[in-house]
Amino acid sequence: MDLSLTERTKEGIVIFDARGQIVAGDGADRLRDKVRSLADTGTVNAILNLAQVDYIDSSGLGALVMSYSALRKKEGTLKLLNLTRRNVELLVLTKLETVFEVFDDEQSAVNSFFPNREIRKFDILTFLQQRKKSAAE
Repeated sequence: MDLSLTERTKEGIVIFDARGQIVAGDGADRLRDKVRSLADTGTVNAILNLAQVDYIDSSGLGALVMSYSALRKKEGTLKLLNLTRRNVELLVLTKLETVFEVFDDEQSAVNSFFPNREIRKFDILTFLQQRKKSAAE
C-alpha cells in the first residue's frame, strides 16, 4: 500500500497523518520531500502520526531519520505519534527510541512544543513490560 500523507495544523504545529507503508521508493521519498518542503517554508516543528502505518522498512527508517535531521538543522524537530506495536519494537531494536520523542496522545505531542504545558510521554519500557506480561498469561 502506497504512503499517503495528510497535513493539518493544530495550535500552529503541523501534523502529518500517514497511511500505508513507509518503504523504499515512493513512500520514503514522499515523506522526505514533504518534510523537506515544510522545513524550506520555515515551519520546523512537526508531528508524524503513524497510527495507520502498518510497515516501515530500512529505507523508511532512513527517511524518518533524514526528516528528523532536516528539521533539526533548522532548529526544529519531528516527533512521532501513535506507533503500532510493530513500529515500537522496530524503534527499540534500532535504538531510535533514543532519538525520537514518541507519544500515544496527540494533545500531549502538541503540548511538548510548549514549555509551560503538561506533557505525558509514551513510556516504551512500560509498553514492553505490559506486552511481556500479557504474553505470559
